[in-house]
Amino acid sequence: MSKYKSFKTIDPDLGLQSAEVTIQDISDLIQNDIIIKVLYSSINYKDALSANGNKGISKKYPHTPGIDATGIVVKSNSVKFIINDQVLVTGFDLGMNTPGGLSEYISVPSDWPILLPKNLSPLEAMALGTAGLTAAMCIHKLIQNGITKELGKILVSGASGGVGSIAIGILSKLQFECVGISSKKEAESYIKKLGAKEFILANVFNEPTTKPLLAPNYIAGIDCLGGITLSNMLKQIKYNGAVSACGMALNSEFSSSVFPFILRGISLFGIDSVAANLEIREYLWNLLSDEWKPNNLIENIKIIELEEIKSEMLKMLANKQQGRIIVKL
Repeated sequence: MSKYKSFKTIDPDLGLQSAEVTIQDISDLIQNDIIIKVLYSSINYKDALSANGNKGISKKYPHTPGIDATGIVVKSNSVKFIINDQVLVTGFDLGMNTPGGLSEYISVPSDWPILLPKNLSPLEAMALGTAGLTAAMCIHKLIQNGITKELGKILVSGASGGVGSIAIGILSKLQFECVGISSKKEAESYIKKLGAKEFILANVFNEPTTKPLLAPNYIAGIDCLGGITLSNMLKQIKYNGAVSACGMALNSEFSSSVFPFILRGISLFGIDSVAANLEIREYLWNLLSDEWKPNNLIENIKIIELEEIKSEMLKMLANKQQGRIIVKL
């Protein structure tokens, strides 16, 4: 095939208004080590921001977003991969300033992909994607620091979103008791179906308080939102507990006294999956393909075509989306 389709934002000032499916020549691909025929990609919040012209994420336009991709190697200048290898790419610069996975073909450096784990299909890999890797990193950090299911409940904010929903799925599989926080009352049944034992409406959880500490009801937390959500989460963690913070969908800033840290000895971990090294990626993807794979993973996704991306991104930016959106190429 000499031609391929990709989803592009043409003008960052117009954002999604200028986004369209374009036809390109294979010869136009950036000349990296590996060319991959993409089978599936996904839509993340970062992709929607990039497609809407956010120059803090993507500086060069026209641009194809898509921070996730899985597919088959069709050309390789690397000893690491051979033709027909099934591979998975998440993070690094994919979809940011390098043309991303919302395209039938991508070209990437050889140190970005990993071989697709044997127990994971390409569709399952994208049902997880960057969101799944980030959720796994959050949970791995908590477990590394002594958090066990016997110690108490785990709070998960943004529970109907990509990272939050997968985190609940993994925690449920590992028999942790978790509590989902969401601004969407209508998502309560979905979040409990994922495995959450309890549901808290975000506007109740996020009530402002001047108290430096609140009742210590939870041993740990996973926060995807930042802002007052993270502030209130920290105040409710038990002695020697911990919080993994991985997002700022609500606010990039939060306020806290030192009391949760010095009176309860809790730890706050920052989680970034974009630049995670290949060793931890391969380790966690192998877990995600086996004992950490959420139950009913494929049931909680929506599969769309390239031509449907714009409408789904608009829903995501309006906070009207839940779960994972998978793009079939």
